[in-house]
This record gives sequence, C-alpha cells and structure tokens, in this order.
Amino acid sequence: MRVAVLGAGVVGVTTAWYLTKLGHEVTLIERRSGPALETSFGNAGGVCPGFAGPWAAPGMPFKAFKWLFKSQAPLKWRPRADLAQWRWLAAFVKNCTPEAFARNKARMQRMAHYSKASLVALREETGITYDNASNGVLQVFATEEEMEGGRRSARVLSELGIPHRLVDGDGVREVEPGLARAHAPLVGGLHLLEDETGDCHLFCQSLTSLLRDAGCTMHFDTVARAFVRDGDRITHVDTSAGPIPADAFVVATGPYAPQLLRPLGIDVPVYPVKGYSMTCDISEDGAAPRSSVMDEHSKVMVTRLGSRLRAAGVAELAGFDARIPEGAKRALRSRVETLFPGAANYQQAQFWCGFRPMTPDGPARLGQAGCRNLYLNVGHGSNGWTQACGTARVVAYLVSGKTPEIEV
Repeated sequence: MRVAVLGAGVVGVTTAWYLTKLGHEVTLIERRSGPALETSFGNAGGVCPGFAGPWAAPGMPFKAFKWLFKSQAPLKWRPRADLAQWRWLAAFVKNCTPEAFARNKARMQRMAHYSKASLVALREETGITYDNASNGVLQVFATEEEMEGGRRSARVLSELGIPHRLVDGDGVREVEPGLARAHAPLVGGLHLLEDETGDCHLFCQSLTSLLRDAGCTMHFDTVARAFVRDGDRITHVDTSAGPIPADAFVVATGPYAPQLLRPLGIDVPVYPVKGYSMTCDISEDGAAPRSSVMDEHSKVMVTRLGSRLRAAGVAELAGFDARIPEGAKRALRSRVETLFPGAANYQQAQFWCGFRPMTPDGPARLGQAGCRNLYLNVGHGSNGWTQACGTARVVAYLVSGKTPEIEV
C-alpha cells in the first residue's frame, strides 16, 4: 500500500520507519530542507518514560496564576485574541482534577514505556547511534515541598513497577558529582534508573538515511497545502511540488496539524507551547553532568549529549511567536551555570526555540480521523522524543489493519 506521511520530525520519521518495516511504499513529505528541523531539533535530549505525564494536574491552575507575576517562571502565558488559545486553556483547566490526571498519566506511562522498549529494539536492530546513553535521569529538588512531591511520584512509580530510588542531598551529588559545585540548595532527588538520553535531531538524520536505503521516497522543501477528498477518502495531498497521491495518509505535522485538518472538519485540540534550549561545548568534563538532570525548581533539564551540554526549559503560551528574548536566554543560562558552574563554554552557547504540540489533557491523538484513509499521530507535547517510537508503531499497525500491541 502507498502511504504518505506528512511531517519529518521524530514522530513522522519513526512512523515512516515502522510503515516501511511492515512492507508499505512510503512517501515522507516535509516543508523544511531536512528531517527534525523544528520541534525535534533542540529538545532537552531525555527519553524519559519515568517522567511521562500530563501538565494538567491538580493544583496547576493556581501555580500558573502565581507564575504570571514572576519574570522567570517555568510557565508563561501571553494572553492573545486567539479563540484556540482560550479553548485550549479551558480544556486544560477541566483536566486538572485528580481523576483526569490519574487517567491521563496512566495512558501516557503505558505508551512511554512501550515506546522506550521499541526504541531499544530499533537501536539493536540497526546499530543506530545519536550521542545516546543509558545512565538514567536524576530529578533534583531545592525545597522540602518539592521533595515531598518527589515522594508522591515515587509511590506512583512503585505501583507501576518502575525502577527508581529516592536520594538525599548527599545522594544527589553521588549520582551526579558535578552538582557538588552547585550554587543552589539541593535537598534530595529522584533517580530514574532506566531513562535514557540522546540527540533527537541526530537520531532523525540517521533514521532518514536508513529509510532512503530501504526505498522510502523523500520530499523535502515541500509544503502540504490541503487534502483533496472524494467522498469518505482522501485521494491526494496538494503540495508546493504538485499533487501527491496515496492509498493512506498520516498527519504527523506537530503543532501545525490543526490548520491542515480544519478544512476537513477535523478539530484537533493541539496548541503550540514554546520552549527554549541552549547548547554549548563541555569545557570541564568533571564539572558537567554524567547523564541528565531535571531541576524541579526551574523546570529546566540539563543533559550531556556526547561532548555537548544541552539545557531546555520554559513553557510559553504565546502562539507561533518565534522570538527568543534576551531575558529568556539570560534566565536559562543563569540557572544552568548555578547548577553546573564552569562545566561548559556558556558564553558561546547557541539558543533555540521550538513549539511543542500540546493537547490540554496530555495524551497524543492517534488513529483514524474524519476519512477512511486518514490517520493522525499528533499532540505529543513535551513527550515527543520519549513517545515517538511507540505512537509510530501503533499508528503503523492501525494503517495496516493490524491490532496494536498495547491498548490505546
């Protein structure tokens, strides 16, 4: 069967991979000049099923309100005359109940751990490398209140049978010796022993090369303008390179999915939530993290990617505003330098921003939608790198008429 996959971020590339493995003739369509040049380009680098869960949680609306008045808050809201933003926010608040949080977290945990297993299997099968490491991820807490939140998370992880351990301040420095120099208080941490790290952009580049070798057709610098339908089926997608027909179509265009699907009458609750990252070369190996550290206080994640240090954080609801304010750069760099002073060439850091395709409840939207041969794989939010292989594998099964290996 001919299948067109729209979007060559990590979700689209992995979807193309699993469809190709199932014997389909796959065409990958991407508006940029290569794979993973948007949301997947500069993310935090963590493959973290242990952290997978919705942002919509009990108490989050109150926290978000308090953060409105802080210049360096981890969540920023820029009110706009944008109906989509207000609808998304209303749905987000509706999902901040204990019942909704538990339901959505269970869904995301199930998918995240399936995805991690799928990524490991793909790596073993292909030998693909992407500055990847399997040294766990450490979440650190600056206050006793944050530590209590870590204890609650640990109880949930125990119920799910996920390997982890709680550590005190000394234990934090034992896991990550570079934190011994930190200028910030660290009362304890939660060590996720089986979480991984890796450069998502490098992964997508390497997997795209393997796809080419497997016969996948690539259309880069190609803008998908609209779907053309005949009754209950899509016949082709109209693009800047001309019409591209297929027997089935998969939308994996991240935050841009709503504008492509809306003319078909498909309303996908995905909103772009901007995040920032910085990347710089490590200058003193012993002062840098061994693996990845999630700073609960600032919501900044700091990750070693080979000889580089990547730090990412902040969630900003401001539409598709691609500016990177100097204040955001200073805040991100300052927090990383506080945690790992002297570890990297911070003055030479390169900054980036991208738009996370967030759903208000957390889980991605997968499967058939609107037309018999149209499928979605969108709305992964900040969990795209963590969940890509899993959701791609599920959607590839659905397109093929097979029953997925996990409950969706």
